[in-house]
Amino acid sequence: METITITTEFIRLQDLMKLANLASSGGEAKMLIQDGQVTVNGEICLQRGKKLRPGDVVCFDGRTCTAAYAS
Repeated sequence: METITITTEFIRLQDLMKLANLASSGGEAKMLIQDGQVTVNGEICLQRGKKLRPGDVVCFDGRTCTAAYAS
């Protein structure tokens, strides 16, 4: 599982996908999310602006990512 470090309270799903290189752009992330190809905590998520907090798990194309606060 890949961990993406954040310095804010949350990160939006489409932004996490860009940071984790799951999508090359916000537009690509939007299409993947709206097509139902992305899961958050085991459930398909269709909200590109979904707020993710540490502990939330994002899966796409066989890759798994989560957010964590900077130490």
